[in-house]
Amino acid sequence: MRGETVILDSDLAKLYGVETRRLNEQVRRNIEKFPEDFMFQLTKEEFENLKSQIATSSSGWGGRRKLPFVFTEHGALQAANVLNSSQANKMSVFIVRTFIRLREMALTNEKLARKADQLERRVSAHDEILNELLQEIRKLIESPKPKSKRQSIGFVIPNKLKKSS
Repeated sequence: MRGETVILDSDLAKLYGVETRRLNEQVRRNIEKFPEDFMFQLTKEEFENLKSQIATSSSGWGGRRKLPFVFTEHGALQAANVLNSSQANKMSVFIVRTFIRLREMALTNEKLARKADQLERRVSAHDEILNELLQEIRKLIESPKPKSKRQSIGFVIPNKLKKSS
């Protein structure tokens, strides 16, 4: 939503083992801990669009009566910090460990990409050298053999004498 990867308050509440209204209650009590880049409330249009995509029940029959909050990854972690459930505490630790692993993976991928670029440059340079070498070898193979300017050593029978004998 709005260019951010987010999780709905109801889904986050399930992860943390609390009711959605309890999650939202704690968020409202600690609203200063949730700037807009951590959490925001959907507009009516965004919520209607979301309902049409995930087929939630209507607000008139057991559905939501208020517009949902959505949390970014930082907001999801902050929500775990304002809740006092053991599940939220476990998830908080899990989220931190996951972010650490993701950063490590991103750094590893970045290093691999750099190594691949270096290897590609080396191979490309070698390819050019090998191509030049092959061209020179082909020139040597295709060029006419030089006539020997040396005289033969020893007794040579001229062609005329060979036929008469």
